[in-house]
Amino acid sequence: MNEPIAVKKQRQINIVLNQGNEKTKIDDGATLAGKEKALEQHHPLLKMEKDLNRLVGMEDLKYHVKEIYAWLHINKCRQELGMKAEKQALHMLFKGNPGTGKTTVARKLGTLFHEMKVLSKGHLIEAERADLVGEYIGHTAQKTRDLLKKASGGILFIDEAYSLGRGGEKDFGKEAIDTLVKAMEDQQHDFILILAGYPKEMERFLKLNPGLPSRFPINISFPDYSVEELMEIAKRMLIEREYLLTRDCEWKLKNHIEKVKQASNGSFSNGRYIRNMIEKAVRRQSVRLLNESSQDRRTLMTIQSDDLVLEERDLI
Repeated sequence: MNEPIAVKKQRQINIVLNQGNEKTKIDDGATLAGKEKALEQHHPLLKMEKDLNRLVGMEDLKYHVKEIYAWLHINKCRQELGMKAEKQALHMLFKGNPGTGKTTVARKLGTLFHEMKVLSKGHLIEAERADLVGEYIGHTAQKTRDLLKKASGGILFIDEAYSLGRGGEKDFGKEAIDTLVKAMEDQQHDFILILAGYPKEMERFLKLNPGLPSRFPINISFPDYSVEELMEIAKRMLIEREYLLTRDCEWKLKNHIEKVKQASNGSFSNGRYIRNMIEKAVRRQSVRLLNESSQDRRTLMTIQSDDLVLEERDLI
């Protein structure tokens, strides 16, 4: 009598356990499917974050990028549900010294906005004063319009934008500014304008036209790199090129960077300066190796202290 009951209970228990396992499997499958969907849905952001994480520093910038992405994504979700979702202009101001990564970030943003279908092409058009300002009345407006046409569907990146306002009232740079302002209003969703330059000069530039500040809802600062960050940039450049520094050379480089930053008075060119130093050291090493018979892998990779030439003018 007991035996059949035991078997019955055992079967009942087995059925309950099996149902539980199936439920767990279903829940796990749903969770996994949800994660996969989220990964696919936010692929543009994840790709952008991966690219930005390769850059040294820029923590505030990385947050700004996520904030912009989140706003665009949620706005799209609202549209799909028939809710109000006003389009916002994405014109930006990049404030920072040379070599802080402004152009690099602008190019990456173009790719991000293209993948999000905010921009039809996502390409980057780099320009400076000479590309916009003409030599006679009417020439500047035409040059600027031609440049805007090339930038349609992408990003127009104007470095040292404050140079457009340096010539005073009679300078044709003002004509370029007026043409840009009109395009920002009339074609605000056809392209994105990014004006870049030194922080203080950019602040003065914005005061030239009362309509400028309000047309740039996104302001991103690119602070100078610290000595440690510049050393990290140098090491990454060397690894990418398959070079390495001796301890003496590394100490010499760090000491020099500290002195240059102190003597620069805010005009230090950051990553660009480091790249130039590395390239100069590589050339110097090449000349040295011409006179050496042994050229094994280690020798070809190593940059010695004497290869790092530091001139007095570098401290100015």
